[in-house]
Amino acid sequence: MGILWCVLGVYRIASGLFAITFLRALSTHNFGNDAWVFGRHWGGPWGAPWMGSFWPLIVTTTIAMAALALIAGYGLLQRRPWGRTVAIIAAILALLKIPFGTALAIYTLWVLAPSTSGMEYDAIADRT
Repeated sequence: MGILWCVLGVYRIASGLFAITFLRALSTHNFGNDAWVFGRHWGGPWGAPWMGSFWPLIVTTTIAMAALALIAGYGLLQRRPWGRTVAIIAAILALLKIPFGTALAIYTLWVLAPSTSGMEYDAIADRT
């Protein structure tokens, strides 16, 4: 399951980069100049200057969710005591990332959320 969380983290980075590039194409006239800089005038060919203001939100969300997925994957792979808790939190947040995040979140909650799973995870957790 840890490997799947790491793969989801990389997938979130790739999809975030795609979203940023797509948003840039829709909100500016071209890909040149210095329009990537915050505070620049955004005015795309479709007359949607407000679209450029989503760029910082997408970057922040992408970094935070990808980092959380990678940390959950690392914690599960290394059998850290906090890995189960972080994976459950990441799973709850990943429910909105359709279809892959939702599928992994449901699987994670199904496997790690029951109290018997907590006892089993604590038994194999690396306490060093």
